Amino acid sequence: MLPQFRIAKDASRSLALITDDKRNEILLAVADAIMENEKEILEANAKDLSRMDKENPLYDRLQLTPKRLADIAGDMRNVAALPSPLGKVISEKTLPNGLELKKVSVPFGVIGMVFEARPNVAFDVFSLCFKSGNACVLKGGRDADDSNKAIVALIKSVIAKAGCDDGCVELLPATHEATAEMLSAVGYIDVCIPRGGRKLIDFVRDNAKVPVIETGAGVVHAYLDKDADFNMASRIIINAKTRRVSVCNALDCLIVHKDRLADLPTLGMLLMPYNVKIYADPGAYGFLNKSYPDNLLAQATDTSFGTEFMDYAMAIKTVNNIDEAIEHISRYGSGHSECIITNDSAAAEQFQKQVDAACVYWNAPTSFTDGAQFGLGAEIGISTQKLGPRGPMALSLEFKV
Repeated sequence: MLPQFRIAKDASRSLALITDDKRNEILLAVADAIMENEKEILEANAKDLSRMDKENPLYDRLQLTPKRLADIAGDMRNVAALPSPLGKVISEKTLPNGLELKKVSVPFGVIGMVFEARPNVAFDVFSLCFKSGNACVLKGGRDADDSNKAIVALIKSVIAKAGCDDGCVELLPATHEATAEMLSAVGYIDVCIPRGGRKLIDFVRDNAKVPVIETGAGVVHAYLDKDADFNMASRIIINAKTRRVSVCNALDCLIVHKDRLADLPTLGMLLMPYNVKIYADPGAYGFLNKSYPDNLLAQATDTSFGTEFMDYAMAIKTVNNIDEAIEHISRYGSGHSECIITNDSAAAEQFQKQVDAACVYWNAPTSFTDGAQFGLGAEIGISTQKLGPRGPMALSLEFKV
């Protein structure tokens, strides 16, 4: 058993004695330290980046920049400003014999996080776990190992300086063996959360002996209905596909009503500057093959659908009606985020009732599926499961107005 598990377990008990004010003070200090140590973090990240091909879709996920670090620090300050999720009285009653019962929110204890080439996750997970009184054990991938080491060392130094137990955040070696140990750490890891591609998530779910909250891969669709406003639709599609292609809420498949196929050449003109590769079914291909660059257009195959591209690429599926669109999503979707673009409220209502996904949008891009965008502070992941949390997981499940 790796020593980090025992260290985190012991530290989780000391966290119970830290006041919310003290936790917020430390979170703000870490946010300040991120900006003060920007150079050191970016140098560590540069080592990771040097080992990855720039053409790899994961390169963007791996990359840290001054702007991204500033955003991470801002998210951490937002978390510090949120109300404490601890000690909330969920329900209470007094029995006839005078016994007073209260159901109160408490920490899990130790949260294990397995993630891939996304070093920002280390900051996000720490901030949410620490704010909620939980210790965390992080297991990042080899691609981000230098970044993760620098990040965890920075966090630990701030915690220790504040006179608290820095064992509340631990980093495991970037090995497959360490992942296996986490999944078997019964009595040390109270819940494990995988954050990455389908292969990682399936492995964690299938092999874990500890409880798992599944965060699903994002195979995301947008349905362009026959009654959609095309100007609005084009903005939604461009945003969902090109805003940041390597994240789980990016568009993977555009479903087009047959009556809107004539709009595809215009949409193609808008996608061309981004060099988006399109895998088109026969109906869509016939409208694109004379206007869209040959090197960016291909005939769709069975594998084109149900693929999370994480790149400047997407599939296009033609349907005769909304029922076929919903059926396609049911077959190929991952339960993450789906969108309908239409001015027909009846069609939108049917779509929202029948599509099975954590987030279902009407005339809004799927790129909104994010804890910060939902007003929940930073997020620990997007849950696609149905038993327990679903959708963006953060400190609060309540929308902030």
